[in-house]
Amino acid sequence: MTAGWAGGTVSRPLPGVARRSTRLVQVGHVRVGGGLPVVVQSMTNTDTVDVLGTAIQCAELARAGSELVRITVNTPQAAAAVAPIRAHLDRMGLDVPLIGDFHYNGHRLLAEHPSCALALAKYRINPGNVGHGRKRDEQFVQMIEIACRYDKPVRIGVNWGSLDQDLLARIMDENARRKPPHDAIEVMREAMVTSALESAARAEEIGLPGDRIILSCKVSGVQDLIAIYRELSRRCDYPLHLGLTEAGMGSKGIVASAAAMAVLLQEGIGDTIRVSLTPEPDGPRTQEVIVAQELLQTMGLRAFTPMVVACPGCGRTTSTFFQELAQSIQEHVRRRMPHWRLEHDGVENMTLAVMGCVVNGPGESKHANIGISLPGTGEAPAAPVFEDGVKTVTLRGDRIAEEFIAIVESYVARTYRGKSAAQ
Repeated sequence: MTAGWAGGTVSRPLPGVARRSTRLVQVGHVRVGGGLPVVVQSMTNTDTVDVLGTAIQCAELARAGSELVRITVNTPQAAAAVAPIRAHLDRMGLDVPLIGDFHYNGHRLLAEHPSCALALAKYRINPGNVGHGRKRDEQFVQMIEIACRYDKPVRIGVNWGSLDQDLLARIMDENARRKPPHDAIEVMREAMVTSALESAARAEEIGLPGDRIILSCKVSGVQDLIAIYRELSRRCDYPLHLGLTEAGMGSKGIVASAAAMAVLLQEGIGDTIRVSLTPEPDGPRTQEVIVAQELLQTMGLRAFTPMVVACPGCGRTTSTFFQELAQSIQEHVRRRMPHWRLEHDGVENMTLAVMGCVVNGPGESKHANIGISLPGTGEAPAAPVFEDGVKTVTLRGDRIAEEFIAIVESYVARTYRGKSAAQ
């Protein structure tokens, strides 16, 4: 059983929105597509040869909520490390499926390292990096045949930075005969979609079942991603992996990824997502997992952890206390969630409000499961607490933070059933 709180639950479905893909692909114990909740995944940035370091980061990502974890398999040494990494995770009690990311030499690595081919739950193949000329089809066939032999699903992942140049030239030639021709951006988009669909069709010809195929077309432009996935979803029923490649660092990467994927998810496009953030130097890799979860949860598609609503602050809230309390509550629920998830069914749907003054504080607090309205500048030094819309207590003094956290813990214990009672 996977430790931590990776599962998440379906929250309120968006009106009129249904998952586009009806095909269901099994990746280890995780199911992708088939109308099921969108799956969160991530990728390590360790050297895969470092077995312990990679296993530790896989564990960190899984415990943060990554339901699939991809690792680089680029050398014979990396391929040889995959089975030991899998063994380390199993000993930790983590059954998170591992995906092998292959480029250029994947056909050889999978053939020469059967333990790697067996330990991985899915192979990622980039049709632009499989090979050149006559070798392209031969090496693609080898990888698909190995996937068939071990009954592994494959993500055919097209990337605009490594687009098949022969295919692109063919699409450009076809476009030149159009009257009028499409512009360069439209040609690139069509080449991406065509590469994914033709590669999937070829994989099925070789013998890989359609319910073993996931597609992606990664670009770094928001409008390009939206246009490509709309067209891809219109022309196929394979589960689709969403992600803005090379999204960037910090707020830029978060905003760009959310802007692109939110539009597609709202339209019912996408079955699994990754937020490809460049981490700050020495920053946690798990940030991309949290962003992906928050994107799905704020859209009402999944619930992973209690949401904390907090006001932005204004001239009425010159004290920083409400900011500090909101931060401590957010940290507390994330720290407690692994335990809560094991012990309290449905707690991930809980909402908390930490408000800074009387203007919206009581109202917002009443809308949350638990809310506190702190005093603003010049207001009476009292903090009413609301539970399910009813004021239950007013906190005062220097221990408001500790007392409110105790109220949250008490609310969780009596409101959300224990797992044994729920079963």
